[in-house]
Amino acid sequence: MYDPLNAKFIAGVDEAGRGPLAGPVVAAAVILDPDCVIEGITDSKRLSSKQRSHLESEIKHYALAWAVAEASHIEIDKINILQASLLAMQRAVENLRIQPHKVLVDGNQLPKLGNVEMYAIVRGDLSEPCISAASILAKQARDRQMIELDKLYPQYQFARHKGYPTALHRELLQQHGASAVHRMSFKPVRDIK
Repeated sequence: MYDPLNAKFIAGVDEAGRGPLAGPVVAAAVILDPDCVIEGITDSKRLSSKQRSHLESEIKHYALAWAVAEASHIEIDKINILQASLLAMQRAVENLRIQPHKVLVDGNQLPKLGNVEMYAIVRGDLSEPCISAASILAKQARDRQMIELDKLYPQYQFARHKGYPTALHRELLQQHGASAVHRMSFKPVRDIK
């Protein structure tokens, strides 16, 4: 187990967008300032859009370092969603302006990184504030991308469901076929008649 007392810079890493049928998977890495506690940080899925927006601003302002990266829908189709998620996480950590001494990753898989100590923590977005912060930044970044894609492909209503396989999204997929940003390797997209 890791010992937070012996670490100088601890980066939390999480992703958003493994389940959707369209768009990229987005990951974030955050090194929080241990002397500056940001109240209300938790798993992004437990927060309202308004709460996430407020916390995103706080995290970006008070964190020692943060970075957001992604793997595209094309990369997802090429290497699979798990590998694409790990690739986005790797990119996020590599984009940090401070090199972390330890990296805490939400889940049970680790990205490929150099000689840095890493720990996979199942449900880490609930127990580790740095991972919670990363989950918030990743979710906010991905949601914004889907809102932008909604402008390019209004017939899919991406702003409403963010690409997740809701009944509405599946219905629109059947009506219009797949767009250029859909994940062709995902069964509901692949199975369109």
